[in-house]
Amino acid sequence: MGEMVERVDEQDRTVGVVDRGEAIRRRWLHRVATTVCRDPDGRILVHRRPDHVSRFPGQYNWLVGGAVGVGVGETYPAAASRELAEELGVHTPTRFLFKYLCRGVISPYWLGLHEAVLDRPVVPDASEVAWHAWLTPVELRAAMYDTTFVPDARDAFVRYQAENAGPRGPLPRASTLPPRPQRSV
Repeated sequence: MGEMVERVDEQDRTVGVVDRGEAIRRRWLHRVATTVCRDPDGRILVHRRPDHVSRFPGQYNWLVGGAVGVGVGETYPAAASRELAEELGVHTPTRFLFKYLCRGVISPYWLGLHEAVLDRPVVPDASEVAWHAWLTPVELRAAMYDTTFVPDARDAFVRYQAENAGPRGPLPRASTLPPRPQRSV
């Protein structure tokens, strides 16, 4: 059996415990916690997913996160902090910003968005992160519409900008992200 998550309803109330894979296959609502990682200068961490992963291989993301587990009633902030430790090797508190019902490309879920300031180097788990860099908010905005990002991350970016009066003004001419590596044939 895979990762266990709480199945929730349209009001984010628990209705049972299920395997996450089954929740995705059956399009049952569950919870996901993500974090916007900023450095002390306000830049935002962006990463590319490895090519071998089952969900969104080789695509970019500006959020770090994963499913909220069922262990001892895990909360969104606890899951966000756990995911930071697992994916980036960083142990730091997160600040809850907001949550919303994300209709999701592969399954609907409640998305809890958090923010954390990382003032020490990250040590990404290679099974989760193939490449990473710090972008200014304006650079990220340009990259978001010029590069292959995880689709749900784009929706979260629009909401984050609206909630935080994100970067405005003209877009830079080109993305600062490297092109996705070509696969050997």
